[in-house]
Amino acid sequence: MADRPLALIGDVGGTNARFALRGPRGTLSRTRVLACGDYRGLGEAVEAYLSDVAAASRPTRAALAVASPITGDRVAMTNRSWSFSIAELKRRLKLAELTVINDFVATALAVPGLKPGDTIKIGPGKAAGGTPVAVLGPGTGLGVSLLIPDGRHWLPVATEGGHVTLPAADAADEAIIAPLRARFGHVSAERVLSGPGLVNLYLALAATQGKRADDLGPADITDRALAGRDRLAAAALERFCGLLGTVAGDLALTAGARGGVYIAGGIVPRLGRYLARSPFRARFEAKGRFRSYLRAIPTYVVTAEQPALAGLSRLLG
Repeated sequence: MADRPLALIGDVGGTNARFALRGPRGTLSRTRVLACGDYRGLGEAVEAYLSDVAAASRPTRAALAVASPITGDRVAMTNRSWSFSIAELKRRLKLAELTVINDFVATALAVPGLKPGDTIKIGPGKAAGGTPVAVLGPGTGLGVSLLIPDGRHWLPVATEGGHVTLPAADAADEAIIAPLRARFGHVSAERVLSGPGLVNLYLALAATQGKRADDLGPADITDRALAGRDRLAAAALERFCGLLGTVAGDLALTAGARGGVYIAGGIVPRLGRYLARSPFRARFEAKGRFRSYLRAIPTYVVTAEQPALAGLSRLLG
């Protein structure tokens, strides 16, 4: 492989921005995680990173994955009050080349390069060759993307599937969605299947059960649930996993993702084997006449660190 110029790669979410330098032969170094709340915008965050790690040699090209739809030059992030012009950012950073893609497209691009130790398989199923792959993951938001086979290559498809209407599979789901609809109007999947969504779910369960809800963040709810110290938190996490299974099953049917469904993001990989014990897989398969179709589709949790950075590195070639 021919040497390539030094490149900046970055995975920019609603909470954190992860940056690294890609060396001439594809090696990644100087990985840093910056809190988005510490900076006025993406340009300031990138400049802070580069001033820390690249004083001697500045990159001449960059690839950034951003938690936002990319529909033109102007990008407005969904879960962070940052917006920027791609062309202006390129000039500001004095780059010869700048590529900006959706963050879950970058995560999807990493999937073909995952090794056996980079995933945990949940439930039965075997990937069917030459068929689409679906990738989704709860973090600050809910990312969704696809990989479509094209001969020896994969074509990534950016979607905003996290904003589909949250489905109710049973009366308990309906009872939870009702107070959320009163609060938000449209209840998207992201309103529940994300970090803030887990808090929304915890509060909605408290309201439906007439219980007092503590002032907890998503990490607190998860910790209490996994430790068995809080029944309401445990119920919220269990319902979270069940709803994730329903949404993942819908995505598999819609995309014909017989090549597998991969769960990434900042929340589920931290649950360890809990997802396998949860209602996730049962809800994934619970599609009536298409239960056997879904039972044949494997589901995986992506445990590899920084998969979006790996995907961006593959994009740069």
